[in-house]
Amino acid sequence: MQFFSTFENTVYLEMALSILEKEGIIQERIFAVPLDNRKEKRKVFDTIHRSDGTSMIDIGFALATAFAVIGASIGFKLAWGPIFWGLIGAFSGFILGLLIRVFTEVFLKKKRRLLKGKHGEVIIIVDCEEKDEDLVESILWNHYALGIAKVK
Repeated sequence: MQFFSTFENTVYLEMALSILEKEGIIQERIFAVPLDNRKEKRKVFDTIHRSDGTSMIDIGFALATAFAVIGASIGFKLAWGPIFWGLIGAFSGFILGLLIRVFTEVFLKKKRRLLKGKHGEVIIIVDCEEKDEDLVESILWNHYALGIAKVK
């Protein structure tokens, strides 16, 4: 039986490996593979083939609506009228919202990613007998495995 598990590269990984060896799993039956960290920088704008799930225009639409209402309301007193000032307000609100979103994605979230210090994970493969199945699984879970899969 084989167990596949992923760990963050922490002291708990080392503790799990040493406990597995103490419990009778020989070192040749334990295989650890560290994953490489991402080398290229993350892209800010999505493409048609890749999306990260964050919208760049949500704040822009909200501010466009608010500025259009304000512009149309004030436009009754101005020379061009409410329609033109509503359109000007919508356009300027959208541009302002887009700039705010780009600023937060590029500068603020970049700093958060650097401060968070995400390191690559390590994949552990343990080849054991079926009688040791529960023992190996409990050791891996007790030492904060991110996920476990077993193959018979």
